[in-house]
This record gives sequence, C-alpha cells and structure tokens, in this order.
Amino acid sequence: MAFSRRSLLGMAGAGSAALALGACAGGSTSAGGGGGEEGDGTLQFWSNHPGSSKDVEQAIIDLWNEENPDTPAKLIDGGADYEELGQKFNAALAGGGLPDLIVASDVTWFNFAFTGATTPLDDLWTEAGVDSDDLVDTLREDYAFDGKHYGMPYSRSTTLMYFNTDAMSAAGLPTDRGPETWEEFAQWAPKIMEANGGKPALVVPDGSNYLDWYFQGMIWTFGGAYSEEWTPTFTEQGSIDAATFLQEQVAAGHIQIAQDANNTFAIGNASGLLQSTGSLGGLNDSAEFPFHTTYLPGPTPGACTGGAGIAIPDGISDERKLTAMKFADFLTNTENTITFSQATGYMPVRKSAMEDPEEAKYLEENPNAMTAIRQLNENTAPQDYARVFVSGGGQRIGAGLDRIAIAGEDVAAVMEDLQTETQEVIDRDITPNL
Repeated sequence: MAFSRRSLLGMAGAGSAALALGACAGGSTSAGGGGGEEGDGTLQFWSNHPGSSKDVEQAIIDLWNEENPDTPAKLIDGGADYEELGQKFNAALAGGGLPDLIVASDVTWFNFAFTGATTPLDDLWTEAGVDSDDLVDTLREDYAFDGKHYGMPYSRSTTLMYFNTDAMSAAGLPTDRGPETWEEFAQWAPKIMEANGGKPALVVPDGSNYLDWYFQGMIWTFGGAYSEEWTPTFTEQGSIDAATFLQEQVAAGHIQIAQDANNTFAIGNASGLLQSTGSLGGLNDSAEFPFHTTYLPGPTPGACTGGAGIAIPDGISDERKLTAMKFADFLTNTENTITFSQATGYMPVRKSAMEDPEEAKYLEENPNAMTAIRQLNENTAPQDYARVFVSGGGQRIGAGLDRIAIAGEDVAAVMEDLQTETQEVIDRDITPNL
C-alpha cells in the first residue's frame, strides 16, 4: 500500500506531536482568559499579528463587530511570534481559558491536529456555508491530515529575494529577474559589492529568525534536502555542498547573516535580502530606495511555502466552534484577504481574489506583490519532514546553520550532528508509531 504524505503522518503523528507539545509548554498565559462560555460571549482571536498586521486585523474585526453585534470578536496578543503563540495555546490546553481561533504556523498546526487539540474544519465548513473550494488549493491542502483539514490559510507566504534596484543598476545587472542559480549569484555578488561600496550582496536572517526556512530552497537546488520523508539526509553530498556554499559565501562577504535582516536591507547596508513575501508591506514603508522582488534561484523548486493558517480549538463548545468558523470565513473572505495581502505582502488565499478587478489592477500596478503568487505555482515545494514534522526541527536546523555560517564550524561535523540528532528524535517518537 502506498502512503501519501498526510496518511503516513496520520499514523506517526500521535507520538511526535506529544513531544513537540511538551517542548513548547510553559510561558505566560497573558493571552488567556477564555472566550464564549466562561466569559461574556466575545469571540477571542489569538494572533501574533504576522507581517506587523495588528492594525489591519483590528480593522477587519471592527467590520465583523459592526455586522455581528451579538457575536463580537476581540483581538488578543498571542505572542511575539508563532512559537510563543503556540506555547501560550499549549498552556491554555493545560488548564487556562481556551480561545476561539488561533494563528497556527507551518510548524505548529500539525502538532495540535495530531493530538486533537484543534478540531477538523470540514463539517464546520459545510455547516457555516464556507466555500472551501474557493481557497487556493495548494494552501488549503497544506492543512490536510488523515482526510480532514485542520486549518484555513491566512498569512501565507513563500520566500523571496528583494534587490535594491539602484544597486543592481549600478552593478550593470538585471533588474527584471534574480539570479537563476546560486552559482550565478556567486558570480553577481562581487560586481554588486564593488559597485556599492563593498556592502554585502545579500543579507539573510539568522538561525533564531528562520534561517532554516530560507535555506530550505537552497539545499534543494544543490541536490540535497533535510530529509526524504522520515529519513534524514543532512549528510548526503548535495546537502553538504549547499551548506559549504553558504559558509563560503558568508566568509567571502557576499552574504551577511543578521538578526534584523530587514532593517539592514531597508537602511541600505546590503543590496539584497532573502525574506518572506510577508515582509513586503513593511519594506514598502521603511526602505529608503526602490526595490524589486524575484524568485529564489533554481533549479526548480528553489523555494518553499510557509507562513500560517488559522485553527479552532477542539475543547470548546460546538456553538463556539460554529461562530469561530463564521468569523474565520469572514477574516479570509475575498475582500478581507485582499485587504490583508495588500497591507502585508502575504498572498491572497482565495481564488476569487485573483478574479477581482480591483485586485488585478493593484497587482498590475505593484508587480512586487505578484512575485510570490507566480512563484507559488512555478518554483515551490512542500517543506521537508525534518523541519516541519520532527519535533524541534526548525530550531535544531537553524542553530546548526548558525554554527556553519556564523561560527565557521566544520560543515561535515555540524551536518553529522543534525543527522544524528534528527534520527534520534525519529527513532524515539515517530518510528514506534509507524
């Protein structure tokens, strides 16, 4: 019998999820205080405001409250990032008041689905009259597990390259595309640096800010991977080659690893940036120069999907679940996904959004916003299991890449450590459940 990605996870999930949830336990419960039944009936939406979206989220909620005065919603700060929100939700599962809706990222949603902490949405879609077929297929199916869906796409992204258009022009390089391969980037980098005062050609976030996500595409283009399903592949030659290339490019000054890569780029201290499309809105406001976005280098696939969806806790009443689903539908409907995507740079999550005349006009006038939409179909693939399905995968890989890129440690030794540590987690928490 052949197993699909999701059916295989259905058998393996319970064991791996238990450890992952335990690993993110703790933290403040300041987000808590439950909604509906124990409170005043106000729906609680826990968000980390991806893409600095707090104001636009509140504006959408205000519209909901005007139209639904009997079931008002309240925006609750769930944490500074996806991981902190997951920690606070886990604390609520252990005894605090549960929210009605949470933001669940690419590396947190499945943990809650596997352990039954969040509820399947398919029946709720039907009951609430949600047109789930209007959700972008690739993004909707990212939340499929065991024949059901445990999230709706919300702040969805791909990785992009951002280039200072003036800097590229000064170097005599194209401003209508990025490097087609990482080898071509290595050829471009000295020219970019020479023409722009020796500043790095590219700045990339460090391991504490998802370097492991940005490197996912690079490792594929060298013929490597973090894993092939449940088999770690950090020590395969292609993986070693990709990590060696990263180390060499950092050592040469072509690539800078920074904690606040967005700011480094925005103030002109690097000519290029590797970041999420969800940073587009903020960079439109902060960058002091014109810039253009491009695909990540190939060969295809050279980038992966990411970002977050929204999920509904299982431990609330059926009435609250239905209200939460109606709110989730409103939050992501055609008009609101357009509003959210234009404000942040995330991709619209509804097919109907792409058919909207005003959105079509906006994308024509703002080609940077169209790059991720096109790349989704042309240059992306789902992330490797070792990052998103093995407990602590992203943090483990990010720390290893920091050792390689920042500390300059021996590539083979670090990749061997990642291979061993990942295999140990799989053997302990996944293999017994296959």
